[in-house]
Amino acid sequence: MTRMTRMPRALALWVLLVVALFSAQSAMARELPDFTELVKDAAPAVVNISTSRMVERADSPFQGFGNQEIPEIFRHFFGDRMPMPRGNGQGHSHSEERQSLGSGFIISADGYIMTNAHVVDGADQILVRLNDRRELEATLVGADEKTDIAVLKVDATDLPTLELGDSDQLEVGEWVAAIGSPFGFDHSVTNGIVSAINRTLPRDSYVPFIQTDVAINPGNSGGPLFNLDGQVVGINSQIFTRSGGFMGLSFAIPINVAMDVADQLKSSGSVERGWLGVMIQPVSRELAESFGMDNPEGALIADLDPEGPAAQGGLEAGDVILEVNGRAVERSSTLPRLIGHVAPGGDVEIKVLRDGEHKTLNVEVGEWPDNQKGGGDQGSDAAPTRLGVAVQALDEAQQSKLKLDHGVQVTQIDPEGIAAAAGIRPGDVLVSIGQQAVESPEQLAELVAELPAGSAVPVRLYRDGRSYYVALRLADD
Repeated sequence: MTRMTRMPRALALWVLLVVALFSAQSAMARELPDFTELVKDAAPAVVNISTSRMVERADSPFQGFGNQEIPEIFRHFFGDRMPMPRGNGQGHSHSEERQSLGSGFIISADGYIMTNAHVVDGADQILVRLNDRRELEATLVGADEKTDIAVLKVDATDLPTLELGDSDQLEVGEWVAAIGSPFGFDHSVTNGIVSAINRTLPRDSYVPFIQTDVAINPGNSGGPLFNLDGQVVGINSQIFTRSGGFMGLSFAIPINVAMDVADQLKSSGSVERGWLGVMIQPVSRELAESFGMDNPEGALIADLDPEGPAAQGGLEAGDVILEVNGRAVERSSTLPRLIGHVAPGGDVEIKVLRDGEHKTLNVEVGEWPDNQKGGGDQGSDAAPTRLGVAVQALDEAQQSKLKLDHGVQVTQIDPEGIAAAAGIRPGDVLVSIGQQAVESPEQLAELVAELPAGSAVPVRLYRDGRSYYVALRLADD
């Protein structure tokens, strides 16, 4: 009896365990998002964009060969796709049509469509295919390369549109979905989560990207990124890849940034951006210490246009910009975004750290110039051995060429010295040290001799037409 009693109890426990397991799986399934309604509502306003352009290319010198007749050594390196000759006078040229694919979405019922600028760059013809299979030729209203936003217009009315969300409300870990045309497969849906926000990418100073793990591939560019409410919160723009396809790192332009650009493109065909006229660099931990800061933050002004808005407003080289209109400048890459969103002619309140003290200045923002200024530099008097460098004075010709009225040029450097460790190299011009202007080699020696040992000191350099700050940590004598 005892054994017979144990068996039903064991069976009952097993059944309860199985039921509990299935209940847990069912609960987890209920917690996962369901995108079916989102897709049904949003898909009609997502479009496929194809472009074409004519390019000139030269005929191959091996055009007379069939694939089997191409010399083996060339096929070994190039396969059956032979490189075209350039500028060698050989062969003939002919026009060839190049095509590309992308995605976009309708932002107004009267035919305005948003996509990426790189999707339509250089296009001679833009064709938009709607969800109902209609194909319409589009005109380019305007494109902004800095934010990678373009606005198109098709001749149609009563088109379906998407609801726009607030990208500033996005949080890391939030579910998102994308609809686009990867590799030309129309209206493909993928989903994932927000991996990071306010992400800075190289050469993209004006976009605080949304990073996701949504599967984005070539052809998805320009398509919408949705939150769970079916609202557009971003425009899929870039992927990080070593294979040419999705590798888990996708980047979208926040819709708040995109719509600000789109509104300007629709009204004037171009985008106006605020400009300070400063050259900035990140604040490293060593530089932060040299400036007496508790943490590395802000944007360090390495140089500025003497005729630019910043100089006119009282900003100086060596200032660390900490806030713009009350918004923290957490890192140097934050500053261009904050200033770029200010209309030219508008005033901004800028909080800086200067000589260990906080100051607040009001600056009238200028308009971004079309051309950036640049310059060059080129370098006996002995400099202090404490730094491990030799320097010489700048003559009038060098000062005129470099547009500097003070400084000394590094001619030699000890590879084991503290200057080399800080990144200083021959040809650099030492403009200031410890916030004191360097007028001559002799004065530099005096300044260095007075500096305390064991502390970091900011040094301003001029190199390749740009100013930089580095931090020197002076050793005990």
